Amino acid sequence: MSARKAYPLRIDAAILAAVQRWADDELRSANAQIEYVLRDALRRAGRLPPPTAPDADPTPSTSAGASDD
Repeated sequence: MSARKAYPLRIDAAILAAVQRWADDELRSANAQIEYVLRDALRRAGRLPPPTAPDADPTPSTSAGASDD
């Protein structure tokens, strides 16, 4: 996981309240919801590389020796 940095954010009270309600609906903190929304916007804009699976096996799995007979 990448390092996290603290960043003070000035935000309109009504927007923060809406983010908090949304976060509550999705069982997240407001901070996690803001990060989720930013990450999604960056991904949609093509400014964030797609996530990679950390434990992905580079070789395809095959069922050697298995048959349907």
